[in-house]
Amino acid sequence: MTTALLPIVLAITGASGAPYAVRVLEQLVRAQRRTWLIVSGHGLRLLQTEMDISSVDDLRARVGGDGWDRCVTVYDDGDRGAAPASGSTRSAGMVICPCSMGTISALAQGSSRSLVERAGDVMLKERRRLILVPRETPVSEIHLENMLRLTRAGAIVMPASPAFYHRPTTIDDLVNFVAARVLDHLDVEHSLVRRWGGEPDALNPG
Repeated sequence: MTTALLPIVLAITGASGAPYAVRVLEQLVRAQRRTWLIVSGHGLRLLQTEMDISSVDDLRARVGGDGWDRCVTVYDDGDRGAAPASGSTRSAGMVICPCSMGTISALAQGSSRSLVERAGDVMLKERRRLILVPRETPVSEIHLENMLRLTRAGAIVMPASPAFYHRPTTIDDLVNFVAARVLDHLDVEHSLVRRWGGEPDALNPG
């Protein structure tokens, strides 16, 4: 089975940055990629606080019901026996976006207590792609040590740090930049941003 046919695990935790998660999810559905979605309790609170999305049903409505029903499978963060918790279940990788420092700490210590953390642990032990999108500032020495430990274990730590060389004019432009970097590392096609050196008409936010 090719990687493109395998599911991508997307987890949303309680660090600020809900718009990044929603944009990544929208693009995964647009690309018709199978997505296993896990939203922690704090992640759901974050969606409510930052985007007025108060439930998974609201998130489905934001993304689009038809595409969601074709591509998205939702797992309860409390179900540590669900498919993403097993190394024998194949996947194309995982992104935790946004990723709280608590989640990073649990992954760095190998002390999984939830499905999000167990699924991330599986990615590390199976040597699959694990992309972590923290949004915290400033960061402590403990945070830095945990992120370094995860990088050495094979994770990709991708802070939610939008650039400005593409001359953003809206918040959406900044969100798209971070989401595009995540999607690139998942090998998911998108047209969110114009690539460096690209022609002006290459930009098609869609």
